[in-house]
Amino acid sequence: MPDDGVDQVRRFNRLVVERIGALEDAYLSRARPLGQARLLWEIGPSGCEVRSLRVRLGLDSGYLSRLLRALEGDGMVSVGASGADRRVRTVRLTRRGLAEREELDRRSDTVARSILGPLAGGHRDRLLGAMAEVERLLAASMVEFTVRPPDDPSAIGCLERYVEELSGRLASGFEPALARPLSPADLMPPTGVLLLATLRGEAVGCGGIRFHPGRPAEIKRMWVAPSARGLGVGRRLLEDLERRAGDGGAERVQLDTNRALVEAVALYRSAGYRQVAPFNDERYADLWFEKALLASEQDGMVGPVSQSAGSARLRSPSRPRRGTPGGTGSGGQSGG
Repeated sequence: MPDDGVDQVRRFNRLVVERIGALEDAYLSRARPLGQARLLWEIGPSGCEVRSLRVRLGLDSGYLSRLLRALEGDGMVSVGASGADRRVRTVRLTRRGLAEREELDRRSDTVARSILGPLAGGHRDRLLGAMAEVERLLAASMVEFTVRPPDDPSAIGCLERYVEELSGRLASGFEPALARPLSPADLMPPTGVLLLATLRGEAVGCGGIRFHPGRPAEIKRMWVAPSARGLGVGRRLLEDLERRAGDGGAERVQLDTNRALVEAVALYRSAGYRQVAPFNDERYADLWFEKALLASEQDGMVGPVSQSAGSARLRSPSRPRRGTPGGTGSGGQSGG
């Protein structure tokens, strides 16, 4: 498309804002704007940490503070120190805030019914299906990838879930102590890198690169959370790791996996990996793959290519395929 779809996205945004009544100063005919109403919903009956609220909604600290002060002034919330850690601020709904949240819930249901009510059965089903698809794809566009140290709490949690899932899916189970050694230092520059995928501040995937001077780089610890599968996270994670491997001077990447991880195997094959003879003694692997990162090698061309050229000549990313859960299924890559 000449405009890359920008006009369509903007028209859609304008229509949604108009249709749900977000343009009104008093959202749902209550005495507060949409931002405050949404905050009451997100705080919920159990309350939450202010920090997690800011990360989840992607709000500026100053703006969030102003919203909370306004709600506190109206007697809707109370903000105080957490019992477990006095440095952590927690926000909770007051009795009045709980009642307001329930009323907003009731009115929001009324708006939803007003949208669906005028539509015939077939059109209603189409709209609901389209909404589910838009929700899924918008969530996919919100996934972010950042480099984290292996001792980062979110990274530790991700790697622990990786191990748990491999233990449940591999016929032999999975015990990290019996796999090929991989220390935290192996996934830190300059030896390697650990990449974390996050959605609304929650870690939903991970993957690492381990460099071997003069040899192919290894892709390690590929995993995508069940909640994020179907969003293309695994494929984007793999492409990002490949790019970083090429930027680090690697001309090829290798990985080992287990055939029980059928989604992972399908991803690797569709991304251009070819099965090769075993290149290590990983006890949990029964499949080994390799991919050339340089266009000259991928196309079978002859002649040396400089590292700088290699970084600029990475192949274009493969198109996502439907049905691949998050790209990696579980564990994506077993071994070490």
